Amino acid sequence: MRIFSLLLLAGTLNAVAQTGGGGASHTPTYGDPADNPVAQIKHDQSWQFEPFVNYGNGFGNRDQYKFFWAGVEVGKTLTPVVGKGWWSGQFQYAGNVMPLWQAYTPAPHDQQYTCIENGVAEPCELPFGGGTFRGVSITPVIFRWEFNTHARKVQPWFQAAGGLIYTTHKFPPNILSNASLGIDGGTCVWNFSPQGGGGLHFFLRDKRSIDLGINGVHISSASLGDRNPGVNASVQIQVGYSFWK
Repeated sequence: MRIFSLLLLAGTLNAVAQTGGGGASHTPTYGDPADNPVAQIKHDQSWQFEPFVNYGNGFGNRDQYKFFWAGVEVGKTLTPVVGKGWWSGQFQYAGNVMPLWQAYTPAPHDQQYTCIENGVAEPCELPFGGGTFRGVSITPVIFRWEFNTHARKVQPWFQAAGGLIYTTHKFPPNILSNASLGIDGGTCVWNFSPQGGGGLHFFLRDKRSIDLGINGVHISSASLGDRNPGVNASVQIQVGYSFWK
C-alpha cells in the first residue's frame, strides 16, 4: 500500500509539473521553431500570402460542368495553439480574390423545338446551350482551423467559407435559353458560393509551403434571378504556393 501511495504521489507531482503548477492552464506546444518550419509559423502566428489555381467538376445534373479559377489569398493566424488532443490547433482568418473565374458548360447545340409561324405549329431545331462563362469572384470570409501536429513539414487544416461570384452572362445556363426567342433560362450574373473542405501545407523550407486543398462548393443566386437552377454540388481542387511572414 505504501509503494502504491508513493507511485500515486509521484504521478500527481509529475502531472502538476507538466501543467506549470496546480490549476495552471496548458502551455501551447509549438516544438522548436529553430529547425521546424511548421513550429515556426505556429509560434509566430504568421501572415500567409498565397497565389493559387483551382480546378473543379460539378456533380449530379451538373456533372458536365468544369471550372478553372486563379487568384490570391491572404490569411492571418489569430490565436496561439489551443486545446488538447487530436483537435488541438490554431484559428486562422483568410480571404481571397479570383480575377480569373471560368465555368465550362455544355456547348450550344441544336434542340428540337416547336415553332409557331402564321399560327401554325411546326417542329424545328434551334440553338440552345451555354458554353464558357467568365467572371470574377471574391471570398471575404474563410474560417480555417490549423491542426497542431508534431510534423516538421506538414500541417493539415479544415475550413468553412462563403463567397460571391460575378459573371458577364447569367450563370448557370438553362437548357431552354435562346436569345432569338427572347427566352432567358439563366439565373443571374450574381451568385453566392458557400463551401467547406480541408487540405495540407507542405513546407519546402522555412516560411515557404506548397498548399493542397479540396473544397465542396455550392453555387446559387439565392433566387435573385429569373430562376435558381444553381450548381448544387461541385468538388474543387486548389493548389497554391504560400509565403509566410
